[in-house]
Amino acid sequence: MLEQSTRAEIRSFIAITFIFFLTLITSCSSKDRVEGFIHFRLNHDPSSLDPAMIVDVTGGAIAAKLFNGLVRLGEGYEVIPDIAETWEVDSRGTTYTFHLKKGILFHNNREVKALDFKYSFERVLAPGARSPNGWVFEKIAGSRDFMEGTVDHVAGLEVLDPMTLRIRLDRPFSPFLYLLTMTAAYVVPREVVEQPEADFSSDPIGTGPFRLRDWRHNDRLILDRSNDHFGGRPHVAGIVYRIIPEDLTAVTEFELGNLDLLSVPASEYRRFLNSGQWRSLLVSEPGINTYYLGFNCSRPPFNNAELRLAVAHAIDREKVLRTYYENRGTLASGPIPEPLRAWTAPVMPSYDPAAASAIIRRLGLKGKTINFYVTADQEVTDIAEIIQSYLRTAGLTVAIKQLEWSSYKAALNKGEEDIFWISWWVDYPDPENFLYPLFHSANHGASGNRTWYTNFLVDQLIEQGQRTRDRAVRDRAYGDAERLIVQDAPWVPFWHKADITVRQPWVRNFRSYPIYSMDKGLEVAL
Repeated sequence: MLEQSTRAEIRSFIAITFIFFLTLITSCSSKDRVEGFIHFRLNHDPSSLDPAMIVDVTGGAIAAKLFNGLVRLGEGYEVIPDIAETWEVDSRGTTYTFHLKKGILFHNNREVKALDFKYSFERVLAPGARSPNGWVFEKIAGSRDFMEGTVDHVAGLEVLDPMTLRIRLDRPFSPFLYLLTMTAAYVVPREVVEQPEADFSSDPIGTGPFRLRDWRHNDRLILDRSNDHFGGRPHVAGIVYRIIPEDLTAVTEFELGNLDLLSVPASEYRRFLNSGQWRSLLVSEPGINTYYLGFNCSRPPFNNAELRLAVAHAIDREKVLRTYYENRGTLASGPIPEPLRAWTAPVMPSYDPAAASAIIRRLGLKGKTINFYVTADQEVTDIAEIIQSYLRTAGLTVAIKQLEWSSYKAALNKGEEDIFWISWWVDYPDPENFLYPLFHSANHGASGNRTWYTNFLVDQLIEQGQRTRDRAVRDRAYGDAERLIVQDAPWVPFWHKADITVRQPWVRNFRSYPIYSMDKGLEVAL
């Protein structure tokens, strides 16, 4: 009797304590809300807000609110005007002439001129600038000499008059306009960047619909609305980005009403989907990305295309997507996401475990141990164990090796692994971005081709697509390249992950964008 009474008292105490702390959390957290501001979660502090230095999606998404470029992406991934009002391209596809809109102001109230773009682009290329984004402008004539320090300006960047900029390329490059929609191509004011003791990465000045008010590192970042932005006035007074590394804490804060939008963690997706309160408030946007199992094609055993195809036959990708991955994406038909493909999708190897086992036995590899490198993320580990099980059934022994992210990338760049799991996310919405970095033989290792795949016909087709301005010729070249890649199987493409967000009922006009630079924060309202 005493024991039952004691348990009841303990349960009562726990319940009262939980309610007290929940009330305390709600009370404390609600004070952190800024009236009229929309509140987002970031899972880590941005490394920089300087367009020259940004390489991560987090920094890029915030920079899109603070800055503008010559051009930007439209709703259908077409290139549309931003600060440039019009532009012309010569018949060879090597000279681009941009005419700027008049009256566009930096947040320090100075008008943007063509010289500002020349300065901003050369700053990214400058020797000693440490920018990781020089590749965005390396197609411009004279960029290599400038980066090597043998000349003091980029020959292919010419200011024709205060509002006209001409860019000349060494050779035709069909996706060049897409490169100019990227973070690195945003314009910055020289007089602010070069102020003594200035830290432009933490205190930037741009032209965007928002301006930075405050950045408390590893805590929060606050943007104020710019009421006179040339692209329109945002509907919210500002944006608060709260930096919350732990998923559980972020979910709790959202359910308490202290966050307005939340990218749903994988571990919570099923709960939100089955919730009567939240199901109708979920927003899913197809992702322009590809998750894949990669092979090290540079050495045995996976320099053998037959073995790579056997692995592709051994795994039921559709079942894994439907069950473990809970349909949080779409099945891949090749390395290129469907929104970027203008040709018939390649035919992927079917799930055929008997064929997989027969190939492995015929090659004399039954029982062969292969090293599977993955990151230490729990979801990745789970997927690796599923793949391990399929390959064990087919006759291969798989040893999983987990590494933290920097060590993992270093190992892949050196080609230490036999197989690996990773994803590629779009930089700009052109099929070339899923072909040249990932499969051209010039990019083995750190440049993106981490499978060390080499097919010189594929190289030629990719280069043909890069050179031509004829869209039909380009699509044919890229389509032929993708079909050859699927036949050679340096990857097993699994899926294109969807971006799943849940919003509060008071949030209006929210939409999820497949490319972070598209979201200027103009539409969403409270």
